[in-house]
This record gives sequence, structure tokens and C-alpha cells, in this order.
Amino acid sequence: MAYKIFIDGKEGTTGLKIYERFTGRNDIEILTIDDEKRKDPIEKAKMINASDFTFLCLPDAASIESVSLCTNPKTRIIDASTAHRTNPVWAYGFPELDKSFREKIISSNRVAVPGCYASGFIAIGYPLVKSGILPKDYPVVIHAVSGYSGAGKKAIAQYEDPNRDKSLDSPRLYALTQTHKHIPEMTKITGLEFEPVFNPYVCDYFQGMTVTVGLHSRMLAKKVSAHDVWEMFASHYEGCNFVKVAPLMGEGVLPEAFIPANTLAGTNDMQVFVYGNDERIMVTTRFDNLGKGASGAAVQCLNIMMGIDETTGLR
Repeated sequence: MAYKIFIDGKEGTTGLKIYERFTGRNDIEILTIDDEKRKDPIEKAKMINASDFTFLCLPDAASIESVSLCTNPKTRIIDASTAHRTNPVWAYGFPELDKSFREKIISSNRVAVPGCYASGFIAIGYPLVKSGILPKDYPVVIHAVSGYSGAGKKAIAQYEDPNRDKSLDSPRLYALTQTHKHIPEMTKITGLEFEPVFNPYVCDYFQGMTVTVGLHSRMLAKKVSAHDVWEMFASHYEGCNFVKVAPLMGEGVLPEAFIPANTLAGTNDMQVFVYGNDERIMVTTRFDNLGKGASGAAVQCLNIMMGIDETTGLR
């Protein structure tokens, strides 16, 4: 049996990547819409309601509109926008976080795929809070770097323009008002009581991301060493297909004392590194902002909802 799939917003970066991941799969039939009708609500409604699964790769307002067009109770929607990530009715599409997250993805007709930065931070923050190590009122500060592909078509064109401004040669800090669109889901899904400080940088390489959180051990809810924190993460993600915890200090994984951000590009993998010392414990996630941070996560959720091996099309 081939499932009918409609990708609403296939022309965008995430939509194109999702489409590419279906190449060679005989269990998927892609429903297509004429280019001139791709924003026509009547035509979109036909596609959405004829599908078994619809992916939304759209701006928030357009995603909300597309959801409203769905009248078929059997159509299951996977939304890659920010629109529904903090909506408790929707499943949050990060199955490795906890058994309850996976179970809700399996049973739900509505799944919101995490944001890229949010995936990196929540992979750190959720286990720390759940384990009782990180107090819910901890003053969290997040530092993150991303390739420019995460900034959308306009930014990609800007970075790839041979006559671009020299400032694009260097990492650029943004979200200066501390109102980045991923902050609400970062706060809600981890269970923090206060929004974290979030410092994201867009950098001069195409794809890949690292997200880093530093912990002052004297401010944690219980006395732990760097090894204790590493052990907690290793236990939390044990057996996961895509989220792997590297040995403490990255031993045997990092050839030098650096964590480059682009080495998992093209995969749905995420690595967790614990390093530092017993007073200042550092945790970093490394992954592909277009993979586990977007299209890969969406396809992984689809596989889980279909009841097949979650790695299908992702290895």
C-alpha cells in the first residue's frame, strides 16, 4: 500500500528536502498541485483532504489556514512551521525525548515538528530538568551557530551572491531583542519557568548546527560532576537511533579539541557532548539544521505515524 502524501510548500527549503527524502520509496505517492494553483485554497483543500498525510512547510499564518482547510478526519498533518509547537492538542515531534512523546506522535493526527535551534536546546534542557539536575528557575543561557541554509531562500541568495557584503564573511549574531520564534517552545517543552537567554549566530557555511548550554554546578538542584551529567544523558538517550551521546569530553569522537558544526550535514543524526569541568559543565548538541532540525525530523515522525521503521529513508 502506498500512502498519499501532499507537501504544502514544496518549493521552500524544508519542503524540497522532505520531497528529496522520498526518492526511491515505493510506499509513498506524492500528490502534486499545479504551480499556478499552489496558493488557491480550493485546490489546496482538495489535495489536503485527498491525502493520508500532509506536510506543511509554510509560514505560520499559511499553516494555520491550511489546517483549517482539512475536513477529512483521516488526514494526518505534520507541520514544520512554528504555528502549533506549543499547542497541547498537537504532538511535539521529538520522539527521543520521552516515551510519552513517541506515543503521542503514534496516536495523533496533528504533529508539530520542532524548530532547529529548539531541537538542539530541548535535547539538552528536557533531560536536565526531568532528571532533577537543572532547577526550573535556572537562568539558562544558550549559544548556537547555524549554517545560512536555516535562514531561508532570501538569506541563501544573499550569502551566495558573489558581490555580497564583507560582513557576511564572519559569524553574525542576531535575535538581538530576545524574541526569537523558537523561545516559546524551548521554554514550554523543557518545563522551564523563565525564558532562556538565546544567542544565535548565522555563519558562512551552508548547513549544520551546534547548540550549547553552560551549567554552573553550584547553582544546580543537586551536587553533580561532569561525569554524572554525562552519565545521565547517556542513560536518557540509550538505544536511540538518531540521538547519540559521545564519550565524556568527546573522547574518540573529536579528533581535536574542537566541535565543528557541519560534520553531520545531510544526516538525521544528533550528537550530545558533555565536557568542561566539575565547576562549569558544558553540554553541546551537534546536528543538521535541515535534517534532525527540520526535514529529517518530519520524515522520522511520518515513519513513526505509519508504524514502520523510523529510520526508513533517513540512512
